[in-house]
Amino acid sequence: MKFTLSWLKDHLETEASLTEITDALTSLGLELEGVDDPAAKLKPFTICYVREAKQHPNADRLRVCMVETEEGGELVQVVCGAPNARTGMKGVFAPSGAYVPGTDMTLKPGVIRGEESNGMLCSEREMGLSDDHDGIIDLPEDAPLGKSFAEYMGLDDPVIEIAITPDRGDCLGVRGIARDLAAKGLGTLKPIDLTPVEGTYDSPLKWARSETIGNDCSYVAGRHFRGVKNGPSPAWVQRRLTAIGLRPISALVDVTNYVTHDLGRPLHVFDAAKVKGDTLLMRHAEAGEKILALDGKEYTLEAGMPIIADENGPEGIGGVMGGELSGCTDETTEVFLECALFDAVRVAETGRRLGIESDARYRFERGLDPEGAKWGVAVAAKLIAEWCGGETSHVVDAGEIQSNVKTIVLRPERLKSFGGLAVKTEEAVDILDRLGFVTMQPYGMITVNNPTWRNDIEHEQCLIEEVLRVKGFDQIPAVSMTLDGALPQPILTLTQRRIAFSKKVLAQRGMFEAVTWSFMAKADAVAFGGDAKVLAIANPISADLDTMRPSILPNLLAAAQRNSGRGYGDVALFEVGPAYRGRGPKDQDTVATGLRSGKAVPRHWAEKTREPDVFDAKADVLAVLEACGAPVDKLQSDNSDVPDWYHPGRTGCFRLGPNVLARFGEIHPAVAKRYDLRGRVAAFEIFVENIPQPKAKKGAGKGRPLLQASSFQPVGRDFAFLVDADVPAEKLVRAALGADKALVTDATVFDVYEGAEMDGKKSIALSVTLQPVDATLTDKEIEAVGDKIVANVTKSTGGTLRR
Repeated sequence: MKFTLSWLKDHLETEASLTEITDALTSLGLELEGVDDPAAKLKPFTICYVREAKQHPNADRLRVCMVETEEGGELVQVVCGAPNARTGMKGVFAPSGAYVPGTDMTLKPGVIRGEESNGMLCSEREMGLSDDHDGIIDLPEDAPLGKSFAEYMGLDDPVIEIAITPDRGDCLGVRGIARDLAAKGLGTLKPIDLTPVEGTYDSPLKWARSETIGNDCSYVAGRHFRGVKNGPSPAWVQRRLTAIGLRPISALVDVTNYVTHDLGRPLHVFDAAKVKGDTLLMRHAEAGEKILALDGKEYTLEAGMPIIADENGPEGIGGVMGGELSGCTDETTEVFLECALFDAVRVAETGRRLGIESDARYRFERGLDPEGAKWGVAVAAKLIAEWCGGETSHVVDAGEIQSNVKTIVLRPERLKSFGGLAVKTEEAVDILDRLGFVTMQPYGMITVNNPTWRNDIEHEQCLIEEVLRVKGFDQIPAVSMTLDGALPQPILTLTQRRIAFSKKVLAQRGMFEAVTWSFMAKADAVAFGGDAKVLAIANPISADLDTMRPSILPNLLAAAQRNSGRGYGDVALFEVGPAYRGRGPKDQDTVATGLRSGKAVPRHWAEKTREPDVFDAKADVLAVLEACGAPVDKLQSDNSDVPDWYHPGRTGCFRLGPNVLARFGEIHPAVAKRYDLRGRVAAFEIFVENIPQPKAKKGAGKGRPLLQASSFQPVGRDFAFLVDADVPAEKLVRAALGADKALVTDATVFDVYEGAEMDGKKSIALSVTLQPVDATLTDKEIEAVGDKIVANVTKSTGGTLRR
């Protein structure tokens, strides 16, 4: 929100300085974004008098000017090339050393074709005021010599920009900001003249509301104007609109823009001569209807969007933007004013679907003063009469204004218990009264009715915030936390720490983090196990993002597709975020998801390249699970709970009993083809919240156990077992590890052989490490452990030792 200091003072009687005002704005919660003071930029530029301008002796297009910069002061010689430089004129002088904003240069004394030049006579472009550089600025004869040019032209008005939170729609007008500052004690809020302009005839145009429009447009009012003369708006209005970044168009259009920013009340004016029929109807659009909007673009409307229509069809998009066909021009002599109440949610939804950003939409979707639909007509009628003349009709309207006034009780003691600052009841009441609330004090409590412009006030806590922000949050005393002897708890939860571990490990493994939408197209959600009805979004930000994601994989596959289309075929992406099973708070899972496509190993002269496979995904999963503290040595692996978007023969999952910790494998070729990905795609999904919490050992803290390093040499032994072809290697590893938990510290598979001659069998070779702790192992002890290993593997898998 931008406004100028003089604009603010139209509503606020104050002697406060600019710094005091900007500090108070931030204190009130209207955070200062910046201040642009044009007077500071134009400070060196003053009004001068050209005492003499004669032809340069050595240049046909230059003139040597003797410039008087102050009454009775010494003359300064300036060489000027402007065609309109002449004796006796008044212009704008910039001395040597001044920075010229329009040309981004600092003036220095110089010699031009043999003549000294000290300073410059400036054009509008050189001062950054416009693109006009055909000649220097030519001021009237009565312009005061030596006076600041910025002050003389009214260019000394600082522009203040503040950030508005979504709940403070009342401060999207200068008057709302002035009201807050007055409540803060920085001045007095000036009364506003809302006296209606008397009409002299009945309007030839009327308003109507369709039977189904309901609260999408609960009320609309307007007036007809005839005999108006459209032209430029007053210069002071143009300066203010330009200062806040708006382009002055014409008096009739500038009225609507000015009231929008001055009072926070969007308006629209129709060229009444271009309206077909005698009625403007508030109704819902039909699917496929089109409108050429004021931004010059044609929009196709969706069914249900609120619009303003005549017999020609749509003439405006309700609360968003007017239509160009009925827009006002310099030839307009008849005007019909619109001041309506549109539903905030419907305006936001319509603007988002059409991709239109406008000042009207910005205000409607944050909530307007419903009474503004009445006084907005009066204010606009007065300005149109002043700026354009003509006659005004009686007011015509349709619908009813629904009250938004609520009665809320504020218990004074809650200011201390909730807000941390004891405020006297009388002072709290005074603050609320200055903000426009209606207060009473029955039974020691404060009963409050909110003003119509404060839609955000709903609860007692809202009133506490209002009192404290005006009183000053900086006055709330700092109080140390009372720990009652207990140690402070960790800030991050176990799940939050595991999320960080997952990201760190996957990044270390050469993967890049992606951040994708939590939504996706319905077809993708259904293909990856989602219930389209349960996960459907009522108000999607885009038609192709209308369903909450049941899995992150589709988004990563789409990202891999986009990268591949741009020539980056070797992709390794991961994302840690939510996936959704339903609408409830417990139907959300935190999932670490990743995929690899293209080449797992880049081209190299010393190594063969290959595509990623199920074992790459498995390695990623095990690395994350180990970093998160999962009992990796106790995990069971199978492929009984793997969904059909994985390849049926190249998948697996890790579980602890019925609890699935992760799924991994190669993406089904049909799914990869759907995303136009060639070759193998390896992927995984790790359910972070399913990883069990570590069990605390008796007598041990939460840290790692003490390292018990052995001083004795470990012993390695290899075993080869013949087992049935369907026996997983994991069973052999577990059996070997369980044979003697004190001595067997590691068991890994180093060879698997399968062939036709094996007759339904396969050979699995294990490397087992024995680590003695008390003494060096003898051959007999080693042989005894080996027998235990063979016996345990045989018992668990039915395998036999290969001789």
